[in-house]
Amino acid sequence: MALPAIAPYPMPRAEDLPANRVEWTVDPARAVLLVHDLQNYFLSAYDRRSSPVPELLSHVAELRKEAKRIGVPVLYTAQPGGQSPDERGLQQDFWGPGLPDDPHAAAIADDIAPDEDDAVLTKWKYSGFVRTDLLERLREQGRDQIVITGVYAHIGVLMTACDAWMQDIQAFVVADAVADFSAEDHAMALRWAAGKCAVVTSPRAVFEGA
Repeated sequence: MALPAIAPYPMPRAEDLPANRVEWTVDPARAVLLVHDLQNYFLSAYDRRSSPVPELLSHVAELRKEAKRIGVPVLYTAQPGGQSPDERGLQQDFWGPGLPDDPHAAAIADDIAPDEDDAVLTKWKYSGFVRTDLLERLREQGRDQIVITGVYAHIGVLMTACDAWMQDIQAFVVADAVADFSAEDHAMALRWAAGKCAVVTSPRAVFEGA
């Protein structure tokens, strides 16, 4: 099964966001910003000229710029192209062979591409914590908060947020700096995160007061 063609849909508005169960706030001295799987391959499922992609990339770029201004590390996850069946594992059964062996498809979108100060973690499974050194990096830097942006909200974003919770790392999912297969999937991911493992927030609120 390949990626679905994703029809345009509007980003959630502030009044659409679910109520959070916890009152965590981002502390720049404790946080990292994660840009999750914003590769051309995954964005190719959308009409990049239509919502939610322009807002997604704009908001991630804003967050990245602010994170760098206040000293919050920026990390990326990116899946490799041309994975073997052994590397692909059970993802093969659900999603087929994945990214082709094509540098453009595997590249992170130009609008939010990493620079030499940013770490890019090779990612193999839904969660950014599985078969990567993300947890070790957080521990080494004395960071216990993760602000998550990227795609897809109800898959890798949500699994990464849940894994963070299981490692006692506070996760913050930025509602309109993530995107999904549909408005319904997007809303479901935000509701689940807010109720079970994370704070759902907005770009303006993430580093408010920093």
